[in-house]
Amino acid sequence: MFKIGFIGLGVMGEPMAANLLRKGYPVTVYNRTPGKAAKLVELGADEAQTPAAIARASEIVITMISNDDSIREVYYGENGLLGALMPGTVIIDSSTISPALSRQLHQDIAGKFGDFLDAPVTGSKPAAESGTLTFMVGGDIQVLHKVKDVIQAMGRKIIPMGPGGSGSTAKLAHNTVVGINVAGLVEGMAIAASGGIDAKSFLELVQSGGAASKMAELKTPKFLERDFSVQFSLALMLKDLRLASQMSDELKTPTPILETVKSLYQIGDSMGFGDFDLSALAHSYEQWINKRITNYSDAEDFTAAASAEPAAATDQKTSSAKFGDRRRSERLAINVPLKMSVYQWEQEGNFTGQLIDCTLRDLSDSGLQIISNAPLERDMFVVIYFPQDAALPPVTGRIIRIEPSGDGFRYGCMLAGLAPYQRLQLEDYINKQIITAD
Repeated sequence: MFKIGFIGLGVMGEPMAANLLRKGYPVTVYNRTPGKAAKLVELGADEAQTPAAIARASEIVITMISNDDSIREVYYGENGLLGALMPGTVIIDSSTISPALSRQLHQDIAGKFGDFLDAPVTGSKPAAESGTLTFMVGGDIQVLHKVKDVIQAMGRKIIPMGPGGSGSTAKLAHNTVVGINVAGLVEGMAIAASGGIDAKSFLELVQSGGAASKMAELKTPKFLERDFSVQFSLALMLKDLRLASQMSDELKTPTPILETVKSLYQIGDSMGFGDFDLSALAHSYEQWINKRITNYSDAEDFTAAASAEPAAATDQKTSSAKFGDRRRSERLAINVPLKMSVYQWEQEGNFTGQLIDCTLRDLSDSGLQIISNAPLERDMFVVIYFPQDAALPPVTGRIIRIEPSGDGFRYGCMLAGLAPYQRLQLEDYINKQIITAD
């Protein structure tokens, strides 16, 4: 059996390497971020400390890395693959990178008397785990035949695409379709939700009609369960769409739909959803239509979103989830001092503001409940300032409800432009106040 080196142990790379080990291949692994190899070592892998060490230990090297810059680091950097490449080594790159870089790698590896295949994959995390990926391959067909069994240990289908760089070109064209498909599905769901159509019924219709697609099949459970854990991240889709846009410019191919959809993913990324699944694009539409497209309450929505966060946010996730459970079982009241700027139109094009004291009394599904002695009116525009220890930015809102309360008033304030990750931060802060009060 070939001795295999595997570089890049992320969402896709780790299960791909695990499948090679399960098929009996000797595998040496490397990841730029330490600590990612532990599970594979338990399965029998050896761990190398540099890409150069991988090159010296392997007959076939497989790379699965996130972007062009990272590829350059692994191949051309200090202790990189190319500096230690042995003649006759076959390198298979399954990353999604620019076709120009793939062609450069073909050329430079040939100069070292090695062979290179650009062989990106489609299928996302579930297919990587089950070994059912599809590989689209650019490069010499004879080299592909030589390593066919190795690739089939990780996937169910191999599609030759042509000369070097063709696999990368095909992958960017393919992911353009995927990105557009998911955005179209979310937009359709937003229309249905705005018209009062139940999401489950609408998605059943989609899968039964002409709008049916693999993406609709894969993402329907995620939408209905509010599960935005990563199969393929929104940030990686945005990266691929940017590469596709650049490639299209080089090919002088007009891509008006691609450019529009790329902007949608840029918005989703700027709102803090880059590390979530690409289906988290739904959150952007939900903010625009001010409605949940899958008929969940805010509290359930953000608790679910928190459960899908990266491991680094585990503490915040746990506290927010506990708060959501507790707040649904009893109406919690808190007393956090706030400052609020109140704005009122004086004449067309001008407004004036005043700063008042108020108290945060409760966090509701649609916004905040605030107590103040100042008389306000419905539809007033306000800016809320939290205590410094909250580490929260000023939040805009609108007064939508007024109730007398003792010597003052209880105001319902609908928040505007608050990203879900900020909502989680707010819930976490309030939860800490409750724990302190207890």
